[in-house]
Amino acid sequence: MKILAIEKELPGATAEKFRPLLRPEAARLWELVQAGTVRETYFRADRHEAVLVLESADLDEARAALASLPLVAAGLIEFELIPLVPYDGFARLFAAAE
Repeated sequence: MKILAIEKELPGATAEKFRPLLRPEAARLWELVQAGTVRETYFRADRHEAVLVLESADLDEARAALASLPLVAAGLIEFELIPLVPYDGFARLFAAAE
């Protein structure tokens, strides 16, 4: 299952709290990428928050993976998880036309 994960900074998060966790955060994210759990990683263009595309069996597995990130574990960020399914509009539109 593909899951879109959108980061949200939590109240009380400051640059001073983030700074010592940034390298461990990047290292753990790299591990999740290498494991195939995180497939794509972006930052939003309008603010410095991550948007991830995960491949997980279900939302619980995705939550567990994200919980292993140091910034999540420290209570500085959380992720909104959005499960995705393939777009089926083409089949609805064109399969009947043939």
